[in-house]
Amino acid sequence: MIHLGRVVLGAVLVVAGAYWTATHFEPPTELDEASSRIRLPPGFAVRIFAEHLEGAPRMMSVGPDGQLYVSLIYGGQVVRLPDHNRDGRADRVEVVAEGLELPHGLEWYRGWLYVAVSTAVIRLRPGRSGWEWETVLSDIPGPSGHFTRTLHFGPDGKLYVSVGSETNFGPERDPRRAAILRFNPDGSIPADNPFASDPDPRRRVIWAEGLKNSVDFTWTPRGELWATHNGTDHLGDDLPPEEVIVAVQPGGFHGWPYCYTPGLGLNLKAERSEVPDPRTQGFDCRKAVPALFTAPAHSAPLGMTWAKNSRFPAAYRDSLYIAYHGSLGVQDPAKYRDCKIERFVIQNGLPVRSETFATGWRAPGQMCREAWGRPVGLVIGADGAMYVSDARGGRIYRIWYGGR
Repeated sequence: MIHLGRVVLGAVLVVAGAYWTATHFEPPTELDEASSRIRLPPGFAVRIFAEHLEGAPRMMSVGPDGQLYVSLIYGGQVVRLPDHNRDGRADRVEVVAEGLELPHGLEWYRGWLYVAVSTAVIRLRPGRSGWEWETVLSDIPGPSGHFTRTLHFGPDGKLYVSVGSETNFGPERDPRRAAILRFNPDGSIPADNPFASDPDPRRRVIWAEGLKNSVDFTWTPRGELWATHNGTDHLGDDLPPEEVIVAVQPGGFHGWPYCYTPGLGLNLKAERSEVPDPRTQGFDCRKAVPALFTAPAHSAPLGMTWAKNSRFPAAYRDSLYIAYHGSLGVQDPAKYRDCKIERFVIQNGLPVRSETFATGWRAPGQMCREAWGRPVGLVIGADGAMYVSDARGGRIYRIWYGGR
């Protein structure tokens, strides 16, 4: 059942199609702390787009007005950050919705702003007297354990929602956890879901399972679903390798909590099969879908975006970018993982290698949870720049090429 309501959440006028381009953008010339700290490839620049955002900015979406919308997960808000004078700095913070429980994923789709909160998905759109809202889903597993909920619409027009595991190790009590779920835009269950006829009604919404915590996911130009995946803890500083890119298979089981993908780098044609977590037994890991690309343990890959709509050089536009949140659970300071943005070079539809695109948020030997900043979400703006959210520093950064 969809519950319809109306609430005034901020006098914001959204004009469909009112996009502006970097052609008329005047880049800031003054340096700031981001430009002095963050290192980028030659020709790229970075500045702080917005700061002092209380409540931890996480995921972002560009609206039909060309402006940036951001979830503040601990503030319970979704905000809009307009830049009407096009100076590369947000003019102000406009509250679109507040009083939400742990808002995280958000995306515009057919005139609605869909927002994933801890146990539901709502959608909002501007009306004459403010913002109208509806509840699309009201039965997502609760916020215990991994409590972020991310949503995106696929090229098939379906709504996908990732739900993290309840614990850091162990089978799930609810099969909808450690999974990516799939719905119609109105919240109903698509007839072609892999488990649409399962006797357990909770399984009918599952698209893929065995994913401990896929904080973000995207579709390749070929239409394949790729997800980041945060692996298990308490196996030491080097295990398991972080499954940075998982080629998600519909109806597939992707290993959690029984298995992980060994080794580092590209796993072409699943040459490295999943292996058992030594704390488990009785599961044939050869049946699990291995990761496509792995990185050192505890790298914590979160947000991801393609740059095809950016104004980056051609070689950079064909790449995938992933924000690494940096290590927790690492004891050896020499093995602390960096909080950074990694660029994945794509050839023939595969991530053949990665290289650091943006770094400098932390000092040498510093844990990322103590750093000046810690990137989370990535999105390409209507101006062709990359926007980066920083939950620790309460900032949004803007990265562009060539001063435009």
